[in-house]
Amino acid sequence: MIIGVPKEIKDHETRVGCVPSMVIALREYGHEVLVETRAGEGSSIPDEEYAEAGALVLQNAAEIWNKADLVVKVKEPQPAEYQFFRPGLILFTYLHLAPLPGLTDALIKARVSAVAYETIREHDHSLPLLTPMSEVAGRMAVQVGAQYLERPNGGRGILLGGIPGVAPANVLIIGGGVVGHNAAKMACGLGANVTIIDRNLDRLRELDDVYASSIRTLASNIYTVRDSIRAADLVIGAVLIPGAAAPKIVRREMISTMKKGAVIVDVAIDQGGCVETARATTHTDPVYSVDGVLHYCVSNMPAAVPHTSTFGLTNATVPYLLALANQGLEAACEHSKAIKEGVNTYQGEITCHAVAKSQGKHWRELQAVM
Repeated sequence: MIIGVPKEIKDHETRVGCVPSMVIALREYGHEVLVETRAGEGSSIPDEEYAEAGALVLQNAAEIWNKADLVVKVKEPQPAEYQFFRPGLILFTYLHLAPLPGLTDALIKARVSAVAYETIREHDHSLPLLTPMSEVAGRMAVQVGAQYLERPNGGRGILLGGIPGVAPANVLIIGGGVVGHNAAKMACGLGANVTIIDRNLDRLRELDDVYASSIRTLASNIYTVRDSIRAADLVIGAVLIPGAAAPKIVRREMISTMKKGAVIVDVAIDQGGCVETARATTHTDPVYSVDGVLHYCVSNMPAAVPHTSTFGLTNATVPYLLALANQGLEAACEHSKAIKEGVNTYQGEITCHAVAKSQGKHWRELQAVM
């Protein structure tokens, strides 16, 4: 199989979908790997390392897309890349299709078989390809929030951990999954007052056992969210329903009750955001204000630390990429329920129920169309 690795073109997206060690692994199985020049530059991987690993380094994206049987990326294709879609192409990347009907339509029209990192789910219900970037985003959310709480950046002028005699910041984390857990680690480590809200009481019990008196846990409902929002200096949105649009936990009217200069970091923005006032931003223009509350809603946060993110992601993707390359999509789905759950579109059909439901579109079981 021919594996293509184009350079990412989303704003400030500096990760890459394949590293030299993966090239070596793919080559050992007889596959050909095409890498666009400078694809790894943002992650401190020069073209020479890909060439030494056995990849063919090509000069432009069109060559990669047109020659590859399977394209491996990091982020969802941008509109400029839709022209490269074609029947029979396998796309392996983060897709986050729920809030992107245009991309969904383009994939369906071109009959692309698209496998989404974020919906690959193992038998224990874990999301192995979402986890490493959720770890990065959760930890980054606290760093970013602390930065924007500084007065020169428009915030309230609060040091997250406070000092003796001055109270620390109040950090509210909505969602106790991987993002929330990692955000709590960072916020607690910096000495903030941390509250985690989640609807899963068993998960709250687990977090209470881990953090003991270092955090406060609350069951999610309108009252607890509304009450906690008022006191928060930093709110981190960490809600996830795999493949589906994120529910709007923080409502528009709650924002006006927050402190002026408070900060919201909506990590769920990839799936549309869990804050009603959230809209996707970029690393170039990351924040905006609503009722005096700063909103940071960058949809590819981990790209700010590409070396860590690229190697963390590819450590997780390599066994699935090898399965797709060695077996082909159909056989890989037969052998792996996890990969089967990752298929969002297949030859002109939506095959992920959560995506279809979010967009009000028809879907079909993969087994019925494969």
